[in-house]
Amino acid sequence: MPPLRIAAVQQCDFPDALPRTPPAMTLLPDARCTLAERADADEIIDARSPAEFAEDHLPGARNCPVLNDEERAAVGTLYQNSPFEARKVGAAMVARHLAQYLDHEFADRPKSWRPLVYCWRGGMRSASFVTWLRLIGWRATQLAGGYKTWRNHVLQTLDEQPPRYHWRVICGPTGSAKTRLLTALAACGEQTLDLEALAAHKGSVLGALPDTPQPSQKAFETQLSETLVALDPTRPVYVEAESRKIGRVALPNALIDAMRNADCLELSPSPEVRLRYLLDDYAYLGQNPQDLCAQLERLRGFIDNAALTRWQQWAQEGNLPELFAELLTHHYDPLYAHSQYRHFNKLHHAPRFHPDDLSEAALAALAEKIVGRYSGT
Repeated sequence: MPPLRIAAVQQCDFPDALPRTPPAMTLLPDARCTLAERADADEIIDARSPAEFAEDHLPGARNCPVLNDEERAAVGTLYQNSPFEARKVGAAMVARHLAQYLDHEFADRPKSWRPLVYCWRGGMRSASFVTWLRLIGWRATQLAGGYKTWRNHVLQTLDEQPPRYHWRVICGPTGSAKTRLLTALAACGEQTLDLEALAAHKGSVLGALPDTPQPSQKAFETQLSETLVALDPTRPVYVEAESRKIGRVALPNALIDAMRNADCLELSPSPEVRLRYLLDDYAYLGQNPQDLCAQLERLRGFIDNAALTRWQQWAQEGNLPELFAELLTHHYDPLYAHSQYRHFNKLHHAPRFHPDDLSEAALAALAEKIVGRYSGT
């Protein structure tokens, strides 16, 4: 292996959140790689702090922080007064973490191991990591530009990919089993995009999933971008109609625009059929009345106070049939009537289906019918 040359520059990268440019050290060209070359790595290592990693990271990466959250904050604070002291203190912290990884996590890696390491912007944290791995003899590389390069790639993907596809949007009022139909279409071999699965949320005011937190906005966008690039643009993609936000995560503008100008199909089961479906699909809400009341509180200001008080009382009593029946009549259905035909440009001319059974078996049959309609069989 040729000798490794390290060139010092003016700024420490340990805080990584500092506004000024440059990493603290640069590596030879063969020690740096692009996003396109990441598939050549045996392992992707995220050298950022656990909090940074938890917010978002490259798919498949493992977190081996060279500074934990508290250390990163301390070094960043110290840097404001003395960059030299910050580099000195930070270097000692980094060295301790690297020694730990070499003693344990990487102890069994073969000589042929080729890890890719990145930090926030391709600065000192990942450069320090790569330097030591390469001195040992491993062909470690640093991602040029770090996580910021990945983030820019995600945003570009979310802007460029949606217009490439032929979308078919499944519309229908709350309780019409749009998500279950999407699953049935996937089982028929059709391409689907399940945005609610990616967002870990059902999309309605009561859509939060029990014991399942939503991803951060950045993590949601990473998952969405990876899903989009895996789709085949020569085949249609079915997706459920959504508003701009699913819970607390927002859809990219390019996807919203593509969906709102796409071909549609509409599910229109009777209110009685929808109520039965909701009582089954949201049965878990009856297990935690206090949480259900808190979710209903988000409607304050959108409905009259008397109705909200009544609904919260029913939630406390576990009276979901009356609660859901009024939610459909007084909240969800008026909202659907006001928004869907206004937002989805082709919904007025869409084929409409009136299923009287929303069981998985019935929706599997409906999915086959829909596929046959579009294929002419």
